[in-house]
Amino acid sequence: MFTFVDLFAGIGGFRIALDKHSGECVAFSEIDKEAVSTYISNYNDDIAANLGDITKVLYIPHVDMLVGGVPCQSWSVAGKMKGFDDPRGQLWNDAIRLVSLSKPKTFVFENVKGLIGAKNKKNFESIVAGFEEQGYFVKTEVLNSYDFDVPQLRERVFIVGFRKDFQKNFNKFKFPKGTVAHKNLAEYLNDVDNIKINKKKFNPVEIFGSVVPASRNAFQKNDELNDFFTFCDTRNGHTSVHSWDLIEATEKQREIMDAILKNRRKKIYGDKDGNPLSLDDICGVLPSVTPKDLEELVALNLLRRVGEKYELKNSKNSSGVDGIYRVYMPYSKIFSTLTATGTRDVVATEYIDTNLSPDEYKQQFIENIVKEKKYRSLTVKEVQKIQGFPDNFIPHKDEKTAKKQFGNAVSPPVVEALALEILATGIFGGHNENYEPREKARDFEQGTIMDAEKHRCAAHQKYQEAV
Repeated sequence: MFTFVDLFAGIGGFRIALDKHSGECVAFSEIDKEAVSTYISNYNDDIAANLGDITKVLYIPHVDMLVGGVPCQSWSVAGKMKGFDDPRGQLWNDAIRLVSLSKPKTFVFENVKGLIGAKNKKNFESIVAGFEEQGYFVKTEVLNSYDFDVPQLRERVFIVGFRKDFQKNFNKFKFPKGTVAHKNLAEYLNDVDNIKINKKKFNPVEIFGSVVPASRNAFQKNDELNDFFTFCDTRNGHTSVHSWDLIEATEKQREIMDAILKNRRKKIYGDKDGNPLSLDDICGVLPSVTPKDLEELVALNLLRRVGEKYELKNSKNSSGVDGIYRVYMPYSKIFSTLTATGTRDVVATEYIDTNLSPDEYKQQFIENIVKEKKYRSLTVKEVQKIQGFPDNFIPHKDEKTAKKQFGNAVSPPVVEALALEILATGIFGGHNENYEPREKARDFEQGTIMDAEKHRCAAHQKYQEAV
């Protein structure tokens, strides 16, 4: 058995994995009231076990392990990567401070991959150095949830520290390597049969022409049709569906829209990634275009006027069409990365033939899935499964809040694999006689000295009554 404190606890992604392997939570820290509610409903902790705002915690129990997912917004692209210029980025200083106060044998902290990006390199080095200065050996690694039976490309950096008197254990530690075979998305869906699909193999030229796009994701194969379709007016691809594909547009209207799509990024029209085009610009490509043609496309909500120029109405890559960005097929091995802000991505509830030509594949999708509305958003329970939480986990009763909380969470299967590697070093099985740990922990509320045992979450209520 080992003891731990769950910092920045959220809904307990770390807690699930550590409880499963004889971990015993002494206390947790979380400031979001709804997350605290979900946490307590699942782990039966007393509200008094919550240390609260980590910036105000002055005393913390001496435990075997500290863990936490430090808020990531200040290091992510979505959060504008402000780093330590954002107050949330400075929470790393508090994480280091609490490690210094508790002196655990080991710690694990998690954050977005952006933390180790080029822009944040010095900040990251400063964080690692801060832990080292407290007397710890530190290793870092980016782990992808996709490699641990979680159907998302979810890359997160993990920072693991071992107190320096446990150097032999530290030398044994290695980060886990995922080896799990990936399942069809249908296995995570409540109302879709899981049907084995044998996909046709293509010569890449048949799918992409002479050049395979450089922006292909790791799970996309160059010799197979994609397992998802993207509703996007700003890019082209064999599974790109444009807004003009979904209406009764004339051949000329489609030709105009395709021309604008293909030419809007050319530097002769401006320095933006996508530039508005004038009537003359468009006529330079399609001489037969008239002002009336463009105004009709404005009326169809395919174009919008920008001064005397025109641009695509859906001018952002991820804006999607009619509120939808991606549609994943049931035979996909992956879904979009879950986030606190949600996605515009849905799942198809029917199958289509994967042995057609690229054009036929796309048309079948439009006719059989889109027009028949055979797609939907994920349910809360499906999000729960796709994030790697167990079936018996009790999500928040409000759907929007529950999805936000899962999107914020660390994937428990990744933490479990990491915990097993830490346990394998034997760090919790022995005691270093040359080190004198704090045998007592000051009560963080009353200021009285209590045995650390009395800080255990399961016994906290009795402790409150005793004092």
